[in-house]
Amino acid sequence: MNTARAGTLRKAPAPRQDTQEDPWAAGGVLVRAAQSGDAMALNELLSVLTPYVSRLCRPIALGHSADAVQEALIAVFQGLPRLRDPRALYAWVRTITVREAVRVARRAERETPVCEFDDIVWPGSPELAVDIQDVLTRMSTEHRAVLVLRELEGLDERSASQILDISRGTMKSRLHRARHSFRKAWPR
Repeated sequence: MNTARAGTLRKAPAPRQDTQEDPWAAGGVLVRAAQSGDAMALNELLSVLTPYVSRLCRPIALGHSADAVQEALIAVFQGLPRLRDPRALYAWVRTITVREAVRVARRAERETPVCEFDDIVWPGSPELAVDIQDVLTRMSTEHRAVLVLRELEGLDERSASQILDISRGTMKSRLHRARHSFRKAWPR
């Protein structure tokens, strides 16, 4: 847009754009670049994905969340060349991450019966965090995964059942049992 001032043309200032870009929006560009072999784009994509993958793995894999994060990121990058729609990155990564976290947690449960649940940041009081950690630690991996997808991620039953690769009926049943177990074990 041009404005006339004292006989000269001057460009009007460009509209201000947000300096903070949505990392998921940038993900599509990074996916295409990484798929074409750009190592820097692959590194940047790792920086964008790691916090999200970690946030999903912690409540499911508990003390083995670092292993689950690593396994999930390996699976994501091995499958990256086959991702056709970069706009689907978010859902695709969530599906891979939850499945890997469940797999790692199941393996860990066979190896060690008790896991630590210390590194999750909970809003509110420290007492509340301790109580939630205690209840979740005593729940099965399947129940933790269902609660994470429904309560933390806000997914509907159909989407959550697809991610966990179970029927909707099984999803509803697990969700009901998980909520019941949580309420029953809740100390307040």
